[in-house]
Amino acid sequence: MADRRSGELTPGGHAPTDLLYVPVRPERRCYVTCFFRTPSGRRTAVAFTSCARLLAALGQDHPWIRLSVTALRALTAPLGCPTITVDPQVSVRPGSTPLRTRPGPGMSLLPGARVNR
Repeated sequence: MADRRSGELTPGGHAPTDLLYVPVRPERRCYVTCFFRTPSGRRTAVAFTSCARLLAALGQDHPWIRLSVTALRALTAPLGCPTITVDPQVSVRPGSTPLRTRPGPGMSLLPGARVNR
């Protein structure tokens, strides 16, 4: 696929518009992808279709990289995490206290889930 703006491809053969925003965390001298758990307890990688969605869910200072779904799956599947959740929705039960914009330490942006560190 060609980039609609320049006609060029990314190294993976995708247009830059096909790239997702993937949350990462610093680890020694590099960044690693963040894994979360779904409410059922399954590990999942998380990605967002826009930077605004990622920052709204994880906070304005959360680091991220752009990857295609294919590249993200290639990184996470060998680590036992074949599932990718795109644009996870945070939900609140009617009448309950709204969630904070950014999850606190040990919390996940997925309802009922916990962060896998």
